[in-house]
Amino acid sequence: MSSDEKPSAPRSLAEALRARDDTSLAALLRARPDLVTPVPTDLTQLATRAGTRASVVRALERLDRFTLQTAEALAVAAEPAAYEELLGLMAGDERDAVVGAALPGAVAVLREQALVWGDDDRLRLVRTARELLAPSPQHPSPTGLGPSVREATAGMSPGRIQEIVTAAGLPSTHDPVSAATALAGLFGDRRRMGALLAGAPAESLDVLDRLVWGPPYGQVTAEPGARLRWLLDRGLLLPTSPGTVVLPREVALHLRAGRAHRAPEPVPPAVEPAATHRRQVVDAAAAGQAYTALATVEELLKEWDEGGPAVLRAGGLSLRDLKRTAVALDVSEPMAAFWVELAYAAGLIASDGEADERYAATPAYDEWLELPAAERWVRLAEAWLAGTRTPGLVGGRDTKERTLSALGPGLDRSAAPEVRRRVLALLAGLAEGTAPTTESVLARLSWERPLRGPQREDDLRARLAGWTLTEAELLGVTGRGALSSQGRALLGPAADRQAGRRDGALPAADSTAGRSGDSPQDANSPQDTDSAQGPGDKLPFPHHTAATAAAATPLAPGPLPAAEQAVASAAAVRLLAPLLPEPLDHVLLQADLTAVAPGPLHRPLADTLGVLADVESKGGATVYRFTPGSVRRALDAGRTAADLHAFLAEHSRTPVPQPLAYLIDDVARRHGHLRVGAASAYVRCDDDAMLNEILADKRAVALRLRRLAPTVLAAEAAPPALLDGLRAMGFAPAAESAEGDVLITRADAHRSPPRTAPEPVPEGPPVPDGTLLSAAIRAIRAGDLASTAPRKPADDAAARAPGALPRTSPAETLATVQAAVLTGEAVWIGYVNAEGAASQRVIAPVRVEGGFVTAYDHTADEVRTYPLHRITGVAELADDEA
Repeated sequence: MSSDEKPSAPRSLAEALRARDDTSLAALLRARPDLVTPVPTDLTQLATRAGTRASVVRALERLDRFTLQTAEALAVAAEPAAYEELLGLMAGDERDAVVGAALPGAVAVLREQALVWGDDDRLRLVRTARELLAPSPQHPSPTGLGPSVREATAGMSPGRIQEIVTAAGLPSTHDPVSAATALAGLFGDRRRMGALLAGAPAESLDVLDRLVWGPPYGQVTAEPGARLRWLLDRGLLLPTSPGTVVLPREVALHLRAGRAHRAPEPVPPAVEPAATHRRQVVDAAAAGQAYTALATVEELLKEWDEGGPAVLRAGGLSLRDLKRTAVALDVSEPMAAFWVELAYAAGLIASDGEADERYAATPAYDEWLELPAAERWVRLAEAWLAGTRTPGLVGGRDTKERTLSALGPGLDRSAAPEVRRRVLALLAGLAEGTAPTTESVLARLSWERPLRGPQREDDLRARLAGWTLTEAELLGVTGRGALSSQGRALLGPAADRQAGRRDGALPAADSTAGRSGDSPQDANSPQDTDSAQGPGDKLPFPHHTAATAAAATPLAPGPLPAAEQAVASAAAVRLLAPLLPEPLDHVLLQADLTAVAPGPLHRPLADTLGVLADVESKGGATVYRFTPGSVRRALDAGRTAADLHAFLAEHSRTPVPQPLAYLIDDVARRHGHLRVGAASAYVRCDDDAMLNEILADKRAVALRLRRLAPTVLAAEAAPPALLDGLRAMGFAPAAESAEGDVLITRADAHRSPPRTAPEPVPEGPPVPDGTLLSAAIRAIRAGDLASTAPRKPADDAAARAPGALPRTSPAETLATVQAAVLTGEAVWIGYVNAEGAASQRVIAPVRVEGGFVTAYDHTADEVRTYPLHRITGVAELADDEA
């Protein structure tokens, strides 16, 4: 072929793939990772896999709305279709300039993803995609178009077709095929069709208007009226079954001025601003929420420190335990489910695995507590961003009508990380400090990942997006609805690139060739107002994420590589740390037996104060209240009255109030005067008058006490029950050991064994990295070389069949291979491995010994050894390829 000759058009998808370079193949495998698992043996197998129903459905579901509309238009076009025909279907007779500018990019995406193949004059939609998108009575086309004239008249009698042709003013033909062709030509001719409709009754035109945008089917009676009869006689409506008629595709396209879609959407809807705040205001609000998030998680884990709720038999928290947790955290039950699931996703809580299984903090929680506050927040935010568990589903029902419980099975949704990152990426694309309207975010996501078929109100992605906006605000990733600086940093460099965009164009990872993007923001956008719509508003939303102009570019920001994520997290820590309040080393004691902590306290101070006093209220300042019970709790933990006085004096900016000092001394004076041990239990006291008082008290009847000695009472109750009973009677007993020493009863921190955080459930195969792509393409190319290498003609007809393995006897195989060793020529072999998988290979034998042949395998691009008994046969290559 001379240099002036153009390469022949591909005759199949496999040939089209064979003409691609390695970069284009890598783009295809990156956009459709299911094609590379496992690695295809050659390009023919890759093309076959790319046309399977499951793979095509997955690819179609990841197209943006305009690219999907382009594929739908190709499904109703001729097979093959010229680009000009496709342009007419998308841009209409008036040739919409915006649609025309965007169409090349959409076709490029379809071609890159192997959904369309062929040159521009012969575009072909892969067969499976055409079957999925083409109109049929069972599966109406999203375009609203019906069958073509040829399809609608396929079962019609020849006489009836000739009657329609004659009534339409066309000459009679000799066969039904030519009659249908003539009728389709009339309906597709704008001038002749206009003349035909000019003579139509107004009532008949009304019928066409009702059917033109779909659905194209209608019901008729056995004796249709004059307006329907006029249409039926001329083939403008064609019968499909008794009582049902359809508007032919060619007629509908004429009435639509050539458009396949009523409203093509070549440009993604802009994300509109709802309010604009100063960046400092957004960051401060987000930092406040981040601090609250840390405090809430710590409070949750402190609540479960001695062992949390029991694990249900089916897994998860019971509804009663979730309610108790919500009351303890002073939040609603959905919010409690969110915090519990967040701690679980971060690996801070897990089941303890005991016989009486309960939830407990993990050893990782203690390590987490030792980190600086900003680093603790980043750990939580990373777990939320990457996790597939969806707390918003708690309380709903699964497919078997079982209630979904917090920490239970059935909460993983593989789309959650993608939706979260995409929502945050859209926020990052706005000017700093700008909060978007929820409706515009949902509209944009709907354009980027539309639902095929009827829109469903229970669409999971809609709810995921709404939950993302709410949870991001709770966690402090956003503040006042706008993405915070630390949230932007956490997303990595992609968010920084989008944040630098101010002209409204789509970012690189979110654009298609020839398309315009978001309109520039209005200079008069809403200013910093508290009444602006916030991200917590609950609105329905269909799908998200757009297709790219280059299939190699991921649509929605995916998880960052570990090294990049570490850099992004470090940047988020640096930005957040200065905004969080510094821990304090003091409190303000007041005369009403309360202490006020005007901010977060250093951990040792907070831990000790949490034992000595009860938390009365939380907020910007925490109020602690001292009670006899709280002071006794501190004494039980091994503190003395002197220790408590010294502690308060050291950490109070105000003098220790006299009532508090008296309270401590009074409780300490009575603490331990009674001693309780195991008999089942006993009470020991040097003051026999006090023992007499206890025996005389009617409240002691349940303890079943009896005197053993003047200073000892025995009880049938267990020591803990005896302690509680005496305290309820107003005494202050202390537990003692077998040696008679006072037991120090510290709260035991119950921990589960070391656990790893739950692994996210991926959505389909992961996107292959560069190393895997390179190796896969080499293997596919080598396998293709082996399967397409020219061979000498075979006498056996079966051996000449496409894809058939060569078949020779063992003696012939050995002789041919030995001859190839001497001549240094390559040969074609069929090989069956130990698992029974058959393949074709091109090898250059090096030596044959011991029943094995060692050869350079052109297919694998390496030297391998093959057992001769697994070689099905061998054939010589054609002379020009040997």
